[in-house]
Amino acid sequence: MTGTSLFSTYDLGGITLANRIVMAPLTRNRAGAGLVPSEFAAEYYAQRASAGLIITEATQVSAQAQGYQDTPGLYTPEQIAAWRKVTDAVHAKGGRIFVQLWHVGRVSHVDLHGGEAPVAPSAIRADAKTFVNNGFADVSEPRALELAEIPGIIESFRQAAANAISAGFDGVEIHGANGYLLDQFAKDGANQRSDSYGGSVENRARLMLEVVAAVAGEIGANRTGIRLSPVSPANGISSSDPQAQFDYIVAQLDKLDIAYIHVVEGATGGSRDVAPFDFAALRKAFRNTYIANNGFDHALAEAHLAKGEADVIAFGRPFIANPDLVERLKSGAALADLDPATLYGGGAKGYIDYPVANADTAA
Repeated sequence: MTGTSLFSTYDLGGITLANRIVMAPLTRNRAGAGLVPSEFAAEYYAQRASAGLIITEATQVSAQAQGYQDTPGLYTPEQIAAWRKVTDAVHAKGGRIFVQLWHVGRVSHVDLHGGEAPVAPSAIRADAKTFVNNGFADVSEPRALELAEIPGIIESFRQAAANAISAGFDGVEIHGANGYLLDQFAKDGANQRSDSYGGSVENRARLMLEVVAAVAGEIGANRTGIRLSPVSPANGISSSDPQAQFDYIVAQLDKLDIAYIHVVEGATGGSRDVAPFDFAALRKAFRNTYIANNGFDHALAEAHLAKGEADVIAFGRPFIANPDLVERLKSGAALADLDPATLYGGGAKGYIDYPVANADTAA
């Protein structure tokens, strides 16, 4: 489906989006005791409900899935109840909201797990840092998951998806990107297994596809999306054959008929120089919604839509300091800059106190 304008409505799996602007997941490290969403999260997300779709900060599917301090989960009754306040607030403003479901795998630290090692496809330490004990530290050495543990990983995603619906979310996005667990299995820089989850392109894709199938089976394919980053080196991840790997993954995702793929085109938060990777091949192979992400401004987003290179465009960091990003893009108002000192951790400051460009219009 060829896009027409960033501000035109869009049908996402039967859900009408007010525009083709997605708020991408943004980790803010503000979860409270019990890893419930911040007490200010409902206001934060409601302020940004003019986006066609909000995708929440990455949210753990289990205690084992955590990789950074103060990031929320969706596996306890208290977490579900706290997220319900967020979804109610967004829906009251006419917005739509999916939760991003997350298992970090090896991108974690023993201090988050009572001294236990993080888990990974193989016992290969990531060249990456995590936020723990109020600062950044090198991630810990992981242990390889036993074959018998893998069904439990799949089950944790399925249960978290069920919890998401209980919490009032319109759907879920599975985090298959940025060097986290599902991406680790898919890429041979992190996956050196010799069993049915390692070796071939098909075997390395297996866990990701089994998770997607389980989630779609639980809540419906039309409520299920996934984020992919075929060539991003985020969190020390690498692949010797990204085109073959992701051509296969996307072809299989198309068969599962899920609502969307959300693709980081280039290095996460960095360059859009993706040669020689062919993102158009992924776009062509997937019949449903293609969300493009990475370094978009208004002009580039409109050009992408006009050429049919995407259906919807995701914006990340601009949403932090611009709760009214949709209106600013529409009016041409200048974008505010975020305060890096309040990006990770803290309370209301730098979270819910960014002003809108035109208070009269917003009111």
